[in-house]
Amino acid sequence: MASDSHKHAHVHLPAPSREAGFSLLRLSAARRVGLALVAVALLWGGVFWALS
Repeated sequence: MASDSHKHAHVHLPAPSREAGFSLLRLSAARRVGLALVAVALLWGGVFWALS
């Protein structure tokens, strides 16, 4: 059986404020898709620039 002397520490951090900073999880789905498309376009642009 498990020993009672072994306890796990559960540290509860305070919840971040609503305006704590930039978070992808708080963006709408459309904005996330838009940012993903911009990132992909920039990556491909870099690839084509490097190959030219």
